[in-house]
Amino acid sequence: MPAPPAEQQFSYAVLRVVPRVDREEFVNVGVLLYCRPLRFLGVRTELDEALLAAFAPRCDLTAVRESLADHAAVAAGDRGAGPLAAMDQTQRFGWLVAPASTMVQPSPVHTGLTADPAATLERLFERLVRR
Repeated sequence: MPAPPAEQQFSYAVLRVVPRVDREEFVNVGVLLYCRPLRFLGVRTELDEALLAAFAPRCDLTAVRESLADHAAVAAGDRGAGPLAAMDQTQRFGWLVAPASTMVQPSPVHTGLTADPAATLERLFERLVRR
C-alpha cells in the first residue's frame, strides 16, 4: 500500500465584501488558497446577495459579482483576465492577497498544512464562508 502523500505548507486568505471601509464591517464571500509545492492556486466564492442587500442596501452587487469573477479568472490564469493572469502562481496569489481599498478585500494571509489543497479549500470555504 503506498504511503499517504506528505503534507505541504499552504497559504490562504478570506475574500470579504467591505461595503463601507469606514465602518470596518464585512461579509465573507470566498477563500483563496495557494500551495506552492503542489502547484495549486484555487479560489471558491459564493455571494449571498440577500444577506449583502440586507447588510448594505446601497452595495453595488454587480460590481461585487464582477470583482469576484475577476479574482477567479486571475487565480485560474485565464488568458482573458489580462496581464495579471499571465503571471506565475506565486505572483498571482501575491497580487490577489495584497491589501486593497476596493469593495472586495482579502483578509490577512494564514497558513497550514495539507496533502490535498482542493479538499482543504472546500473545508475552509464551508467553515469560513458558507452559512
